[in-house]
Amino acid sequence: MDVCNHSLTYKMFGYTNYMSPDDHFQDLKRIISAAAGKAHRINVILPFMYEGRQHKRSGRESLDCASALRELSNLGMDNFITFDAHDPRVMNSIPLKGFDNFTSSFQFLRTILRNVPDMIIDKHHALVISPDEGALDRAVYFAGVLGTDTGMFYKRRDYSTIVNGKNPIVAHEFLGDNVDGKDVFVIDDMISSGESILDTAKKLKEMNAKRVFLCATFGLFTNGLDRFDYAYEHCIFDKVICTNLTYLPPELQHKPYFLKADMSKFLASIIDFSNHDTTLSGVITPTEKIHRILEQYNNRETEYQQQ
Repeated sequence: MDVCNHSLTYKMFGYTNYMSPDDHFQDLKRIISAAAGKAHRINVILPFMYEGRQHKRSGRESLDCASALRELSNLGMDNFITFDAHDPRVMNSIPLKGFDNFTSSFQFLRTILRNVPDMIIDKHHALVISPDEGALDRAVYFAGVLGTDTGMFYKRRDYSTIVNGKNPIVAHEFLGDNVDGKDVFVIDDMISSGESILDTAKKLKEMNAKRVFLCATFGLFTNGLDRFDYAYEHCIFDKVICTNLTYLPPELQHKPYFLKADMSKFLASIIDFSNHDTTLSGVITPTEKIHRILEQYNNRETEYQQQ
């Protein structure tokens, strides 16, 4: 289920309403309730976790993500499958149920290599960047399998004021190696409004990065595409790569800067493994697949010269 699919509509009181994440989640609970007691096993595949960013308490807010997982567990769910969870520690709310958190690293790399033929990926020509401290783990993994260095931007916020329900970002401070003349991959779990990741890209271009590729598992674009159009026209970034795990606006797929990382085959293999009671450990970490496709890409000039 894609709780971010806001293109679906329903009629009520003569008005057309667009389905919200809450509507999708209620439908999910109805389906589980209908199947409970009949199915051999109930697996829930929710690529974008419902209320996934509401996972820890810093004030008096509710823990919506943990409550949702507990609710699904109590209804009869056996296994929960998601992608790039904002904080996978939320799995502790359902300790007796299966919880698998997959990444999109291989699909990102495959999409970039298929569309950018002149790239050199090593520690002298490429760099992997985390736009904030929350995305550092996935950036470190991606840099490790690519054999490149990694860096991070620290968001310095003004905690004395609140704008639109959050503390505004005063500045992005960079921690990492020199980016001069390098291709830079910015890795994050989602693009919401895009403000943060575009600020990161702008800083990298000011530091003389060669090309900037923005990679995000979920492209929500909650404030539209105008800001990205403007940034692309002013050479702030080169490509945006998002998966098709969530709804993508039709106009986005025709943009010259957009690349889609297709997850269909990977998701189908997860379902196939589950149906045949086969362990998923072989597909959780795609390190070998990344090394294989990277080796083929790096050897392309040698093979061409031999021919």
